[in-house]
Amino acid sequence: MSEGEFGDVNPSLLGDIIISTETAKRDAETQGIPFEDEIDFLLIHGTLHLLGYDHETTVSDAKIMKAKERELFFSLNNYTIE
Repeated sequence: MSEGEFGDVNPSLLGDIIISTETAKRDAETQGIPFEDEIDFLLIHGTLHLLGYDHETTVSDAKIMKAKERELFFSLNNYTIE
């Protein structure tokens, strides 16, 4: 949202996160996890992308993003890391 001709209109706006609930529901069922957990994960994943995290550039970046996703997901849902 900060790029392009109008990138300076609202500098505090990071961008949008779009989640297909139909796809999330299907993926949750396939993985055998609660639908709400899948939505939480996708929201965390999207937010990290907006904050500059990337899992597609290097293996190192992917590991960093995955660790942050896990940390936030477990914290949000009061799960313990085993």
